[in-house]
Amino acid sequence: MIKIVVLFSLYMVGVALLTLAERKVSAWIQDRHGPNRVGPGGLLQPAADGLKNIMKEETYPDAANIPLFVLAPIMAFVPAMLTWCVIPFASPLPTRWGLIDMVIAPLPIGYLFILAISSLGVYGIVLAGWSSNNKYALLGGLRASAQMVSYEIAMGMATIPVLLLAGNVALNDIVLQQAHGLWNVLGLTVAFFIFLVAAFAETNRLPFDMPEAESELVAGYHSEYSAMKFSMFFIAEYANMVTASALMPYGSKSGGTTTAYNGGFLWDLSRLFTRPTQRLPPCRKIISSPRRPSKTDSSTLLRGGSCRWDAGRQTRDDEQTPRILAMSPCCPASSTRTRISN
Repeated sequence: MIKIVVLFSLYMVGVALLTLAERKVSAWIQDRHGPNRVGPGGLLQPAADGLKNIMKEETYPDAANIPLFVLAPIMAFVPAMLTWCVIPFASPLPTRWGLIDMVIAPLPIGYLFILAISSLGVYGIVLAGWSSNNKYALLGGLRASAQMVSYEIAMGMATIPVLLLAGNVALNDIVLQQAHGLWNVLGLTVAFFIFLVAAFAETNRLPFDMPEAESELVAGYHSEYSAMKFSMFFIAEYANMVTASALMPYGSKSGGTTTAYNGGFLWDLSRLFTRPTQRLPPCRKIISSPRRPSKTDSSTLLRGGSCRWDAGRQTRDDEQTPRILAMSPCCPASSTRTRISN
């Protein structure tokens, strides 16, 4: 129970700071001020936004299917939370009572569990679009479901070479397998790139944000949602970003006793909100002190921040057909090469 409370708290704080970091990066790219009014350096802006959504009025469309309308955000939120139950966020903690696994459920099929549970989130998105009885929401739900189902195939097949090299599907064993040799990314560059692109598409981030195209669909499948129901979709999207970013060290970088998710994730996000060269009060000098970013930090910020503005939106035909046709043969070819060389 303690592990669940601690992990859920870290998860929610990490998602909150990630939203703030994305807004800060976006403001920096656009040469404007970001959130800087609530708290030191704007650090309390996510808390203010959350409190605002809690106090908002719940609205329901007149012709909506109310039971499914309420169920949809839950079906999107719960799978996003469950995936972190099997991800070790630190090495086993030695205590006088023995080693304590820093994971809620150390399943021997952790990698497969994450792929299976994360795929359930598409049901919530489809239900959100259909139950709203809104043509824009329905189009957004159909776009999202088609995109997520399509790229799930590529994401799953991109993990096969990693599992073949490790000889196991347990996340701890995959990390330890790289501790005494080369990083997997050096030999599985194609598979890593496919996983990275599929992760962008799975989380509906640019350049794969067609399901939420504001200029066409007025925010897509959650157009009719407000208050905390909208926030649940929002949290689920960012939680899936953190999950995909946390999986990349397992499939591409060495581990040993290092952590895939550590306190540095929150620490480095907070450092984005101040400039080390400017004169700061004592509390902000601590925030801006240097530290090496963790593996999850750089991957999450790369996907969540700069790529949102560096990459343009793709059209439907350019988004799915050519990339799926290119990815599909590359994954088995990479797996066959890995098996032969191993």
